[in-house]
Amino acid sequence: MNKEDNSFKIFQSLSDLHRVLGLPKPMHPMISFTDLKDIKVLPEELGNAYILNFYKISYKSDLCGQAKYGQHYYDFGEGGLVYTAPNQIFELNHNPSNGYLLLIHPDFFLGYPLVHKIKQFGFFSYSANEALHISEQEKDTIFSVFKIIDEELRNRIDDFSQDVIISQIELLLNYSNRFYKRQFITRKAVNNDLLQKLEEILDNYFNTEQALKNGLPTVQFIAKQLNISPSYLSDLLRSLIGQSAQQHIHSKLIEKAKEKLSTTNLTVSEIAYELGFEQPQSFSKLFKTKTKLSPLEFRQSFN
Repeated sequence: MNKEDNSFKIFQSLSDLHRVLGLPKPMHPMISFTDLKDIKVLPEELGNAYILNFYKISYKSDLCGQAKYGQHYYDFGEGGLVYTAPNQIFELNHNPSNGYLLLIHPDFFLGYPLVHKIKQFGFFSYSANEALHISEQEKDTIFSVFKIIDEELRNRIDDFSQDVIISQIELLLNYSNRFYKRQFITRKAVNNDLLQKLEEILDNYFNTEQALKNGLPTVQFIAKQLNISPSYLSDLLRSLIGQSAQQHIHSKLIEKAKEKLSTTNLTVSEIAYELGFEQPQSFSKLFKTKTKLSPLEFRQSFN
């Protein structure tokens, strides 16, 4: 364990973290599964912030207070699953809770396809206020996978253990992906409000001089305005409207371009600059890709 001047404590090994948390040494050097009730040292004693060099999957059912993750605070009163990729800053300030903690060193996946596939699961880039809230039935499913991993670590460390555990982790991630898709669909009120705010942000951006001054809006900019992570925004939009955040921005941009081409006498170059393009050629190329017509051809066909 190293401590830097910025007060972040960096944990490179599971053994170091277990020692600070008052836990026995992990049964495997690269993966551990812990009941949160077994932690003897409160997370506050870790300092103001810490960084784990592991994948972290935690289920918390009755956590009180707030946890800070990145720039966001989230109340875990409802419980849920939170996923953290290696080398991310994590801060906690809460009372002891019920739940489970799965830690996996990235090297555990070496030699397996999951070493690359795990990076495709966007929820490892979500913020803590984008936790996965699961039903009782979904919780039973997740817990059944947890149980197999725990039993493998406790009783069956042999030549097949890593294969079995890897398959269970992949199953856990696939279930999580399914349950997040369900969450995007079932939380209609929250998501519809978010979509409305998204449209307002894009309309305001293109209808004022923001695009002219700042260039094309980025996914990161939009996500920041909505107080969610870029990955969560893109995955949410794919589930709801079948487009990524970048694709939706482009769709909105083309919509505004058509409006200007059909209702104003601005040149194609002037429209391109007003929409945030540095080069008119880039605008014309994107417009033709999306509409099969050049801006001038669209204007002529409309007239």
